[in-house]
Amino acid sequence: MFTPTSQGAFASTFSDASKPPTQRPVAQAEPVRHTLSGSLAAVQSTIKLLYKLGYATPTDWSQPQPTGRHNEFISVLKRRTTVR
Repeated sequence: MFTPTSQGAFASTFSDASKPPTQRPVAQAEPVRHTLSGSLAAVQSTIKLLYKLGYATPTDWSQPQPTGRHNEFISVLKRRTTVR
């Protein structure tokens, strides 16, 4: 059972949302790399799905390249994302 105490650690209720906009941390864009690997059909299907979801166009991805493994291809998407 929880027993309140006047001694011990206190949790802060302060958050960035309570700061005026000029004092909030500035959102920064950082690079991120997405890698797809699998059969050519699976890679192309996933690229199309991500396009339908509005995430990236098929031309944003690199051309699928064989990895040297049987029936395996790789495609890469590099983009910048906002980190808060």
